[in-house]
Amino acid sequence: MSATAHGTARVADFDGLQIEYDDRVLQPRPWTAEQSRWAAELIRSAPPGPVLELCSGVGHIGLLAVSLAPRSLVCVDADAGACAYLRRNAAHAGIRVDVREGLMDEVLDADERFAVVIADPPWVTSDDVGRYPEDPLLAIDGGPDGLDLVRACLEVIDDHLVEGGHALLQTGPDQPDAVTALVAAYDALTVREVRLQERGALVRIDRAVGAGRTD
Repeated sequence: MSATAHGTARVADFDGLQIEYDDRVLQPRPWTAEQSRWAAELIRSAPPGPVLELCSGVGHIGLLAVSLAPRSLVCVDADAGACAYLRRNAAHAGIRVDVREGLMDEVLDADERFAVVIADPPWVTSDDVGRYPEDPLLAIDGGPDGLDLVRACLEVIDDHLVEGGHALLQTGPDQPDAVTALVAAYDALTVREVRLQERGALVRIDRAVGAGRTD
């Protein structure tokens, strides 16, 4: 551990990756490595193209995914502190990452396309964030129904996922049905599989080949 102007920097072992973080950002949870492993499976069979991670935090999930199945990685997060740690963690892992600091619908070019999208949005309802006092509000508050950032991620997925590509979205354990209903509004996107995890759920979303984009 090392002292910084923002407190004590800690190091977590995330399936072999040494991930730095502090109290300003969400602590890496070991159970979320399953998202990395599943994303790596999808990357291996996906069409050509880079990987995009949305709401990436300090980067552990995306970094582990591309360490298992190497591809170019773009990470997006609105928090400056998280992005700073992401850059450090990528450097420590020897993985080159294009880090975009800002809102996800503003830091991506309209013509950018990705073969796999990993999304880790906040999904706790605003009324329930007090149950997790150890977690930064920005990292967990998903709005009144917990799905505000999920909706934003789906917009980006629809705009930027290639035909035949895959997205892997982390949600709350009781949210997959609601997410499936949201995905149904997009003609080209389909929920293919849901896996329940220790404290959440993973929703795989595929983009059909030959399907047009929604407006």
